[in-house]
Amino acid sequence: MTIWIWILQGLLGLAFLVAGLGKTFGSAMHREAFERWRLPQWFRVVTGLVEIAAAALLLFGYGRAGLVPYGALLVILVGIGGVTTHVRIRDTMKNTMPILVLGLLGLVLLLGVL
Repeated sequence: MTIWIWILQGLLGLAFLVAGLGKTFGSAMHREAFERWRLPQWFRVVTGLVEIAAAALLLFGYGRAGLVPYGALLVILVGIGGVTTHVRIRDTMKNTMPILVLGLLGLVLLLGVL
């Protein structure tokens, strides 16, 4: 693994940990976003737990490299779900871009570790 893969792994792991905790514990921003997206609040919690799982796989992947592809795959799947949600409600590209970029970075990471 190169240093760039390690950096990307850590950045994605931290980003998904923060986002997952915010969703799971119901920050106002995330509660409002799920209302705007017309998604139930229980799905916010499920999404947060999936993001925390992705973060754990990526961060624990420093000790066990075999976990990283699974974490990257979860990042990609969350990215696909997020982009689909933004497209479904005809959201702006400005609001769609962060999850699109994170999903693509997950793909780069997955390809980098295979």
